[in-house]
Parts: sequence; structure tokens; C-alpha cells
Amino acid sequence: MGDVADAAGSYEPIGGALYWIKGNNENFDAIAADDFPPELRHIPNASAVTVGGLRVAGLGGTFAPTMFELAPGELPHPKKGTAKATALADRRRHFVRAEVESCKRLRGVDVLLTHEAPSPFRVTVPGGRRPNDAGKPAITEIIAAVRPRLHLFGHHHRFAEIDVHGVRSVCLDLVSRSYLLIDGRTLKYDVVS
Repeated sequence: MGDVADAAGSYEPIGGALYWIKGNNENFDAIAADDFPPELRHIPNASAVTVGGLRVAGLGGTFAPTMFELAPGELPHPKKGTAKATALADRRRHFVRAEVESCKRLRGVDVLLTHEAPSPFRVTVPGGRRPNDAGKPAITEIIAAVRPRLHLFGHHHRFAEIDVHGVRSVCLDLVSRSYLLIDGRTLKYDVVS
């Protein structure tokens, strides 16, 4: 879920349709200009598209307390030193409350894509300390309101399955390690390593 640009901030053709949401490591200028290969089909925040008969909705980007209460586009975008927004804190890396509230009003969603995890999502920390909750309550609120048949997220880049308000929620691994094959009718999936 997101982080589709390569290290130089480029979007390469992949030979087939890929519906995606933004991550936190993207070329946000290219996204704003809709400047990527036609088979890469970006799903803007708080919107839904129909893919193979399934309604797919998305909320890309990460949670930042300093950005959350802003209106979309409220801050000017800082100058960036690289094509990717990793060097400087580009506001477009983050979702805001207005987008969360818009997502919560979506109905008939089969698959919800978010970059961030719902809360609680426990991430193991080195040294045997108690796992931190890396999830975000805003994502949990969206799942509870929308009730998708399946929720997929990817920010943490490790495969994990959890239940959130009775909804299957899956953290996707790096595609170089594993991916899911999903049955479009049942939304049951197999993990392929």
C-alpha cells in the first residue's frame, strides 16, 4: 500500500494494471500531476473506485499530529531536495482529519486500502521490550464506520493478520518477500512467499 516510486522518485511501467494509494515515500509532484505510466492507477484519499466488480477505497499517507488538524492543502509544500519526499517533511505525505471523516462516510466498500495500520497493531521492538502499538486510531475509526469486507495496509512492511471490529485486516509484507493472491468473489487470500 503505497511507496510505489523507486529510489529516484520515478514510476516505472509494470506491464499490468495496479491500483494504489500513496505511501509516505512517493514523488508527490508526480502524483499531483498524474504523471506516471497509465497502468498505475492512483486512488486519491477518501475516494473509491470499482476494480473487477469490487469497490476499493483508499486513504494513503501517514499520521502526523502536527498535520492532522489542517485542511487538505492548507500548508504550502516545502521545497524538497530530492524527487522523493523523504529528505524533507512534505505535507502531502500525511492524511488529515477531513480525509478521515470523508472516508468514514463511504459505503459499500469491499476492500479498504490504507498505508497506516489500525490500532492496536503491535510491532516488536528490539531488546525484548513490550511491543509498541504502531496503529492509528483514525484508521480503526474508518474500519468501524465503513465495515469493508477486507482491509489491507502496508506501512510496516511485514506480513501480519489481525481482526478489527470483525474485519480482516492484513499488513502486507515487502513484495520481494511475499504477496497475497486474493479471490475476487470471497476475498479469501493465499500468502505467496
